[in-house]
Amino acid sequence: MAERNIRLTLAYDGTDFEGWQVQNRGRTVQGVIEEGLQRMHGHPVRVLAAGRTDSGVHATGQVASFRSDIASIPGSRFRDAVNAYLPHDVRVLSSAEVEWTFHARRSARQRVYRYYTVCGPVLLPHLRHYRHWMRRSPDLVRLNSMAAVLVGQHDFTCFSAEGDANHSKVRRVDVSAFHREGETLVYTIAATSFLWKMVRTIMGTLFSLEEQAMGARELRLVMEARSRANAGATAPARGLFLERVIYGSGSDDAQEPVEEAEPAGGLAGDGLFPAET
Repeated sequence: MAERNIRLTLAYDGTDFEGWQVQNRGRTVQGVIEEGLQRMHGHPVRVLAAGRTDSGVHATGQVASFRSDIASIPGSRFRDAVNAYLPHDVRVLSSAEVEWTFHARRSARQRVYRYYTVCGPVLLPHLRHYRHWMRRSPDLVRLNSMAAVLVGQHDFTCFSAEGDANHSKVRRVDVSAFHREGETLVYTIAATSFLWKMVRTIMGTLFSLEEQAMGARELRLVMEARSRANAGATAPARGLFLERVIYGSGSDDAQEPVEEAEPAGGLAGDGLFPAET
């Protein structure tokens, strides 16, 4: 029977997962999805994702793909069919049959992450697994002056975790900016790809430098040193969400990539930032 290529857009609560990728021990998102697909198909099915989120990291727009030999289910109906085999902390938001060449990871042009921090005296209990919390209110202007330094192609060795298997630590960041939503400080970063724990280490570093009244100059020195020891602590995973994966116009997930000419902190028209009022 001929196989079909199926794309899924996923959301999951990362609290009780040891990340996306299947491991020798621990519950993983890939693991529970592959278990569900095996029950559905009657044989093992491998699932590929756009990004391998770490333990405790959430997603509202993860993209995955797999090959299916089930001919009777329309592409858009795989959403409901797969959800019937998944636990409640993982949901398929949409599904589609795509061209054979589509690959959730290799076809992706950008990954968009957001990190949420509540700045105030109290963190509401229902947000404790989904928000970082600090009692003080940091300087937004200072944070954005540092965030802009990250835009472009740089060596991000200082933000990579020990044990990162990537040979090259050079990455291109297209968006890096903070904005406020009430008491919540939201950091948005979009890049072609990321190093292991890169976003969380960036967050910890920016917050640390801002608290010491430092800024863009000091961040550049940290990056130029190319040493993890010079960067800040890794921020908690609970505030981080993989919110969107962007594919080129030639893919079945036809979303236009971010324009490289867009200034740092822009992209309001692309839906990455709220429109100004």
